Order: sequence, then C-alpha cells, then structure tokens
Amino acid sequence: MESKLPEEFLKRLSLIVPKRKFSEIKQSFYFPKKPTFRVNLLKSNTAEVLEELKELNPKKIPQLDGVFFVEEDQKEFLSRSKTFLEGKIYIQNISSILAVEILDPKPNETILDLAAAPGGKTLLIAQKMKNQGKISAVEPKKDRFFRLKRNIETFGGEIIKTYNKDGRAIGKICPLMFDKVLLDAPCSSEAKFHIKNPKSFAYWSKRKIKESQKLQKRLILSAWNSLKAGGVLLYSTCSFAPEENEEVVNFLLQKDPKAKLEKITLEFENTQRGLKSWEKKSFDESLENSLRILPNEIFDGFFIAKILKEK
Repeated sequence: MESKLPEEFLKRLSLIVPKRKFSEIKQSFYFPKKPTFRVNLLKSNTAEVLEELKELNPKKIPQLDGVFFVEEDQKEFLSRSKTFLEGKIYIQNISSILAVEILDPKPNETILDLAAAPGGKTLLIAQKMKNQGKISAVEPKKDRFFRLKRNIETFGGEIIKTYNKDGRAIGKICPLMFDKVLLDAPCSSEAKFHIKNPKSFAYWSKRKIKESQKLQKRLILSAWNSLKAGGVLLYSTCSFAPEENEEVVNFLLQKDPKAKLEKITLEFENTQRGLKSWEKKSFDESLENSLRILPNEIFDGFFIAKILKEK
C-alpha cells in the first residue's frame, strides 16, 4: 500500500502557501531533489573543485558564489567523491546556505550557533569569517554533538569551539556575549517530508508542532539573552507551521520592544513573505519582513527571520 502524506498537513499547507504555488509545492514531496553543494574555501577553491568534479558537470547557482548543483542520479557519486571526503566541498541545501548569507557573518565577530549539528551552517559561518574571530557551536544531543565535532575537524573550522550543552541555558551562562546568533531551531521538520520515506512524516501531528513550539520559545529567549545590544539574531526552521515560525518570532517581539525585524529580500522567485495572521491569531505587522523559502526541485522549504536587537 502506497504511503500518503497526512491529509491534515496538506490542508494546513494549502492555507499557508500561495494558492497558485500549492500544486507545485505538493509535488516537491514526491520527487527527489537535485543535490547541491558549496565549495569549502577553508580547504580548497572553486577552480580546483570544478576540475576534480568535471565528470559531474556541476551547474552554478547564479545568485550564490561557489554554490552548484548536479543531477539527482549523481548524488551517490558526489557523496563518495575524493573531493567531498577530503572536505573540499560541503553537500548542503541552498536554503540552509541562504540562512548564513542573510546572517552575514564578518571576520573577528563573536558568533553563536545555538543548535549547530551537523555543522554545515557553522562551517559556512567560519568560512565567511575567514577563520578569524570566535564561533561557539552548541549541541545538546551526544551523538549529534560528536558528528558536529567530526565535521568541524574534516572541513577545517579552526575558530569553532563546540559545547555539549542544552541551548536553553546559554542565555543565562553567556549573557550579552555575542555579536550574532544563529538559531536554526529543532522543529517538526515538515519540509523534510518525502513520500519515499514514510518515517519522515509518520509521527507528524498538531501536538508535535505544539511541543516543538514550546522548546523553540525557550531557545529563542536564550538566544536573545546571549546577544549583545546592536546584534542580530537569525531564527530559522525547516517547518511550514506558523506556530513554529511567525508565532515564535511574535512571542519574542512581545517580550522585548527592542526586538525589530529586518526585511529579508532574496533574488529567488520561490519565496513568500511572512504571515501576519494564522487561524484566529494576529501577529505584529513587521512579521511580513520574515520570509518563507518555498520548496522545488532544488530548494528545501525554510522559514527565516532576521531580528535586530536595538541599543
């Protein structure tokens, strides 16, 4: 018997995304994505990587430096290539890469990645900082923590220090310490659903969304308390649910009037402005400054909000 995505999930999704895009977005759960990767400038350069992978004929993503995709049937070859195993490329979805692009890390900043494993975004932050400055990478789960450490070693993140800690405690341990904070929060992972992997959606429910939200609210407050005045918090999830996205950010805006959403703009058509209401709840007008990346054959679904802490 063929698996089906939960009907309630699809009904909710149809109310979240633009109606003209719903059919295309629904199809993205049924077909494999084309693998994307970025050149790891901590270990290599674009010319070297393209020479080593020329058999795959990588196609460039025009809007992003050093980011490419290959055809779906080349995924296994890419992940077993010497280029990948030596840490010269990092296989990473574009939506994840864009979160770091929007955070805009600079050399010599002090940055926190509050839910860091497996480390793709942490390592890209180090690359953007040219391995100059300080990065603290926090991961509470031991198995994921050790995977994070291995990746950092393999891919050359020299300025990254790892901590096997509960992110909810960091705000109290490290108040007002960081110039920028990335919180790619644990979530219901709706954007990772795929029909060929029934386990990816087997445990989905509105209750799970609510459980995720409870954790997300505590994490976003912890992240906020660890951020310096004048600093930036980048909040993201791979969920479509407004309860995990706009509602969590709105919770922070209500907690602190110094929290201001900066408008995010991207040069990609598959985006949607943040919602200003969901079901019977209204959100701060500035939530439309946040952004949803809508899934297609290359992009994962993603929500991103960039929040400035006014001085």
